[in-house]
Amino acid sequence: MKAAIRVISDGADGAASDLATGAGSLDVVYSGLTSASALAERAWRDSDELASNYPNAMALLSNAAAAVGGQRSRARTQLYGLANLSDPERKLIGEVLGEGEVAGVVALPDGSLAQIRESVLAGIWRVRIGGEPAHEYLEVGAIPQIVRRAATDLTSADLAIGAAPDGAMNVQPVLAEIRERARVWRFGMRAHVINLTSLPMSVIDLTFLQQSMGNGPVQLIFRGYGTCRVQATRIRNVWSVQFFNSTDNIILDTLEVGSVPIVALAADEDFQDSAERMQEIIKAYFT
Repeated sequence: MKAAIRVISDGADGAASDLATGAGSLDVVYSGLTSASALAERAWRDSDELASNYPNAMALLSNAAAAVGGQRSRARTQLYGLANLSDPERKLIGEVLGEGEVAGVVALPDGSLAQIRESVLAGIWRVRIGGEPAHEYLEVGAIPQIVRRAATDLTSADLAIGAAPDGAMNVQPVLAEIRERARVWRFGMRAHVINLTSLPMSVIDLTFLQQSMGNGPVQLIFRGYGTCRVQATRIRNVWSVQFFNSTDNIILDTLEVGSVPIVALAADEDFQDSAERMQEIIKAYFT
């Protein structure tokens, strides 16, 4: 199974996204400065000038720092709207927080798309619904709530299994396992992982599996030492999780039955680390 997603950001002035529905390649093009380079660029400025010219940005960052310090992975997320910020303040927020390793899109019931991007401070996310600044906010938590809601509300509770095509080998028992696990899974249970890489699955099997599961409303990409792509399927609580090497070849292909895959979530230790780093930024550049 191979997802198809494209997210293109053109910086503070706007963004455009294209969410594909079939198989294909997944590309995310990042733009903008990282937190370190942005702050280095502004280091010459007097802290009093920053504090006086960007009071709302400073207040928002201070509130986010306090929130992330007390956040836990299973706790409700905390939102901070950006509508009351000026364009320069929103730009400053973007430069201070930078762009982390996680980005993606969420399809909404009205046909619009929400773009999500984790900052360089794990557990602090920037979310934009459509293209309006009024619909942009920061969210502190393991994953933005919009991801969980879409994966629950815009997916089907049952998997219909059709007749396998000629040449199929093992796709029918795999689909039966997915359907049974998805039916009984409840929040709090461990995820059930099916390693497609280790199964004797033909191209016909994988194609029919993709057609049966379909693409759901959430698609995420993680770029670190390698690339990981996470996509909700059309079936509730079933996710495709794929790891790629530097040449974009799949090295691990799995299906997970459960909540949002753990690879996508900020952990408790991430929140504390982000809080400390955020306080350092505020102290160094605003006080």
